[in-house]
Amino acid sequence: MDTHTEQKPAKPRPGPPPRLGRPARRAALVVHVIASAGWLGLTLGLLALGITAATDGSAGTVEASVRAMKLFADWLLLPVAFLTLLSGLLLSLGTTWGLARYRWVYTKFWLTLATTTATVFALRPGVNSAVTAVAAGGPLPDAGDVLFGPVVSLSAYVFMTVISVLKPWGKTRRGSETSRAFA
Repeated sequence: MDTHTEQKPAKPRPGPPPRLGRPARRAALVVHVIASAGWLGLTLGLLALGITAATDGSAGTVEASVRAMKLFADWLLLPVAFLTLLSGLLLSLGTTWGLARYRWVYTKFWLTLATTTATVFALRPGVNSAVTAVAAGGPLPDAGDVLFGPVVSLSAYVFMTVISVLKPWGKTRRGSETSRAFA
């Protein structure tokens, strides 16, 4: 009887995930910064148009404002939001920052996902309902439809910009464990 037992080879310890090379990282960072700044600028434009629609008594100005908001929301906002989200994911997964290693990166990811989702399911429907009502000759149904989304979005984008610069809060639990595992 053979007492020799065959041992399975030990699983190799996973190494750090692959990183973007310097040119790719720099290109992704430039795309991310431009897309993020564009998103912030579009939101400021939407806020200015929303304030105009909510405060101007002229039916023509109100209609022009909400129609311009619809144009921004339908053609520019979502592509810029998705480009910001995807370039941020690429940067987080392709650099030492990681997606869940640092609290500020993790926070930015979830806020970007939340604001992109809110754009699809709250801001655009609110603007569309405002356009429908105003185009039918009625007044702006609810100023909140054209003001709430841009105000909340702008607050989130300013906050994300601040934490991108300051990089507060340190590592997550996962980030600390990963650092120890690869040390």
